[in-house]
Amino acid sequence: MLDTNMASHVIKGHPIIIRARLAALPMNSIVISAVTQGELLYGLARKGRPAALATLIREFLLRVGILPWDARAATVHGDLRAACAAAGISLGALDMMIAAHALAVGATLVTRDPVFARIPGGMLVVEDWMGE
Repeated sequence: MLDTNMASHVIKGHPIIIRARLAALPMNSIVISAVTQGELLYGLARKGRPAALATLIREFLLRVGILPWDARAATVHGDLRAACAAAGISLGALDMMIAAHALAVGATLVTRDPVFARIPGGMLVVEDWMGE
């Protein structure tokens, strides 16, 4: 599961290491959360929906699996948020939702954001395609 920042790197086609990692995987194994879809579309709207970027995002969204936020993700979210609060770990609301979604579906979260590595108990599997 790509987080929003990693999805943005994929959409923009850089850096080259991201393209190489992506090309090594079957396209049907690449997914995003519906939360990430919302963040991408919000970013596009904030920029005034420039045609070139809108096309890139639309093409990306057609090629990746978009997993719906569901009751299982919501349940995991509640448990994860409580565990993070107990451990004194603060994540943004949408980051918490994306982490919970990855946990709920058993996905590895591909991200550059080091905050996800702070999830307690090693519950979340995280990969940084730019740091490996």
